Amino acid sequence: MATSKAKQDLDWANLGFKYRPTKARFSAIYRNGAWSEGALVESPMIEVHEGAPALHYAQQCFEGMKAQTAPDGRVLLFRPDLNSERMNRTADRLLMPQVPRELFLRGVEEAVRANYAWVPPHGSGASLYIRPMLIGVGENLGLRPATEYEFRVFVSPVGPYYKSAGMAIISLAVSDFDRAAPAGTGAYKAGANYAGGLLATKKAQELGANEALFLDSAKRLYIDEAGSANIVIAMKGNRFATPKSNAILPSVTRRSIMTLAEQKLGLQIEERPIELRKELADFEEVAACGTAAVLSPVGKLWVDGQWHHFHDKGESVGPVMQKLYDLLVGIQRGELADENGWVHEVTID
Repeated sequence: MATSKAKQDLDWANLGFKYRPTKARFSAIYRNGAWSEGALVESPMIEVHEGAPALHYAQQCFEGMKAQTAPDGRVLLFRPDLNSERMNRTADRLLMPQVPRELFLRGVEEAVRANYAWVPPHGSGASLYIRPMLIGVGENLGLRPATEYEFRVFVSPVGPYYKSAGMAIISLAVSDFDRAAPAGTGAYKAGANYAGGLLATKKAQELGANEALFLDSAKRLYIDEAGSANIVIAMKGNRFATPKSNAILPSVTRRSIMTLAEQKLGLQIEERPIELRKELADFEEVAACGTAAVLSPVGKLWVDGQWHHFHDKGESVGPVMQKLYDLLVGIQRGELADENGWVHEVTID
């Protein structure tokens, strides 16, 4: 499938975070114990049997990635090897076949390359969101793994996850719902985890927040994560902390931010259980982070019937989060030196 070098005529600066159809997507099928070679397909529709375990038993998982255009025109991915590892870890948990790393990366690269016309130009503030997914298909009825699977990668040009110029200051509300049990699937990027959080997010929004903040389901004392993002906290004493729990999704973005906080800002990083009410007074800056959210400062938090404000009463971005955001996106966009070897170039034919 030929690659078009001409860019789509889109209002790149005002895309919003929503699905937009593109030219092609990559698809590979697992059948009789082996993966097919995989190929680009044009139709965005997936035809599955009515008995597919993905439909009935949520035997499916996905990843979230982005492609960015560098100042010199290169198209860059950010640490795609970690997305491959995480998908295979989730696949093992859900009794699905692993997607070989070579197939995963080739599928992502082919989908990006075929849709080069939809990769936003440098400086637009937009990116090409990439959604690799693995679903259990084929004929089935009983509660057991599928006999066939599809690995698919589709893309869509997107703007910021939270509507705002630059960094979006958001608000969170502590939820009365549990996201995941300690020994459940919270640490895996399984679709069912997100469906269970939709009501919690709706309730949070009714309180005036953007997202729900989940506490641990065992004691409801410790921070887990937000509805669609991990949490990082700049604390008194030059400390930079993130919650540790078996129910938290291991975020590629969070992992990178923690490294930058230590390497570039000289902060004392801590990954440990964080007791919300006991340590709240030590929070100087709080942020949600993830592929979609990037790094979004939390201006205020609803807990125990009242709002708690952070840096500058929640009205401006704190210095720590601003520096980390600038470092992270600078590397992702090819504007800063990639000293850790995190970016991966997609060659365009």
